[in-house]
Amino acid sequence: MNQSAIASTTTTATLLCVDDEPNILSALRRLFRSSGYRVLTAESGSLGLEILEREPVDLVISDMRMPVMDGARFLAQVRRRWPDTLRVLLTGYSDIGAIQDAINCGEIYRYITKPWEDHDIVLLVRHGLERRQLEMEKGRLEALTARQNEELKALNQSLEAKVEARTRQLRAEHNATVAANNKLKQNFVTTIKILSSMIELRAHNQPGHARLVADLSRQIALALGLEARESQDVFIAALLHDIGKIGFDDKLLATPLTQLHGEALGQFRKHPVRAAELLMPLEELRGSAAILRSQLERFDGTGFPEGTAGLAIPVGARILAVAADYYNLQQGAMVQRHLRPEGARSLIVGASGTRYDPNVVAAFRQIVEGGGKGDTTGVELLSGELLPGMVLARDLVSRDGLMLLSADHVLDARMIQQVQDFETKSARRLSIWVRPPRNTG
Repeated sequence: MNQSAIASTTTTATLLCVDDEPNILSALRRLFRSSGYRVLTAESGSLGLEILEREPVDLVISDMRMPVMDGARFLAQVRRRWPDTLRVLLTGYSDIGAIQDAINCGEIYRYITKPWEDHDIVLLVRHGLERRQLEMEKGRLEALTARQNEELKALNQSLEAKVEARTRQLRAEHNATVAANNKLKQNFVTTIKILSSMIELRAHNQPGHARLVADLSRQIALALGLEARESQDVFIAALLHDIGKIGFDDKLLATPLTQLHGEALGQFRKHPVRAAELLMPLEELRGSAAILRSQLERFDGTGFPEGTAGLAIPVGARILAVAADYYNLQQGAMVQRHLRPEGARSLIVGASGTRYDPNVVAAFRQIVEGGGKGDTTGVELLSGELLPGMVLARDLVSRDGLMLLSADHVLDARMIQQVQDFETKSARRLSIWVRPPRNTG
């Protein structure tokens, strides 16, 4: 509060003068009214208390020597009942003991001796009121600060609670998004596997041919240290490596590669380009499309469609060429007779550096000669041994090549019952590979 505001407040203050001598009261009334104060008077302490009960008073000036109730007792009651009212003692004699009582009991602001100097008493009152106003303002500001601090504390607590609640909400939304994204990825791969099974039905391959090629391709990719995205592209390309043959007639599909000539051979050599064109519209499959386009390229540069050589051929295509040919040789798709695994392996090793990438062949040999199972971990169980919460380690495929459930599917009681019913109706036992139940703690 500035000085002008204090001066305005003090000049409109209300004073109460208490004295048993009327002439003293008249003198005080004239003096303070001329200074702009509102002045009330009482000729005894009891009358002064009555006025205080009716009127708000800023400052009391009381004479010390009064009958019945002296100034010390009067001011003591004022202090007890109206502690914010400033108290001044007016005394006309040098009674140190009485002044001490007034100071101790009434906690007076100042005492003035009679006769007084007008200028001094007016200045004393003005300073006292200014001090009172400052103390009241200080108290108001302290109360305001305390209240605002409490409000700020409550606001901070509210904000912290809101932030915590929002954080929990965002975390839940993030977890839900991650779960949904993982589910979409799983469904995406499952859809590719279903499409691969449909292609096999048209291509006259043995049931599960594409999955064998895909599993071997992924194992080679892991052995060569390819990143997860590259390995995924290789795996999907292997599942769909025959998609470009979808328009072939039955005769062309049934003819081994070494028996194809002329127009039929030319049509066969175009299937990688057609496969890439089918997949190019899908952003997620463009890496796999590039692999499929180059699957018939040879390491020595005599392949199709561009005659790309060596490391210029996408690494996924170099891997797919080895994995696909390994099983095609066993199934009679490349030569008239069906080779045994060791015979197919021998031909691939013999073509290292010409048809195939030597590094890919080395990784291939390490896998097939070491009997590795790559990432097909798990144990094989009977359907009656399945428990809810177990996770499929491999795709669940029927003897006819129909994919019933994809790998990583979490089994529940209803699904286990359906698997058991399928075995009963088909009279054939399924090959069920599972991992232990997932930890949900």
